Amino acid sequence: MKVAIGSDHGGFRLKGEIIDHLRKKGIEFSDFGTFSEDSCDYPDIAIQVAEKVAGKEFDLGILICGTGIGIGIAANKVPGIRAALCSDTFSAHACREHNDANILTIGQRVVGTGLALDIVDTFLNSKFEGERHKKRIDKITEIEKKYSK
Repeated sequence: MKVAIGSDHGGFRLKGEIIDHLRKKGIEFSDFGTFSEDSCDYPDIAIQVAEKVAGKEFDLGILICGTGIGIGIAANKVPGIRAALCSDTFSAHACREHNDANILTIGQRVVGTGLALDIVDTFLNSKFEGERHKKRIDKITEIEKKYSK
C-alpha cells in the first residue's frame, strides 16, 4: 500500500505523528507538505495529494488541517476523489466500506493524537464492500462527469 499524505500549517504537528506511525508500521508513504508551521494555503496541499490518488500513483491519501474540513472540500474538487472527514473510528471504516473513500481528512484541532492514529489504522485497514454500495458510487461518478466539463 502506498499512501500520499499532506497538511497545511494547522495540521503540521499531527501529520508528523501520523508519519511516525506509518513508518513504524512499515507503510510506504510520500509527504506532500507543508514542511513547517508557517502559514500556507490548504488547497495547494490538497490538490497535490488528490491528483496523486486520483491518478492511481497512490492507493490512499491522508490530509490534515485545523478542522479537516477545508482541505477535504478542496480535495473533493478533483474527479475520482472521495475524501471523508473522520473524527471517530466508526466513520473511518464506514467511509471505506460503504463509500469507497480514498482520502481521509482529519482535524488537528478536533482529534487528539491517539484517536487520530486509531482512525488512520481503521481507514487504511478497511476495504470497500462493493455490491449494493457500488451502484451509489457509480451515481457519484456520473454526477462528477456531468459537472466536470
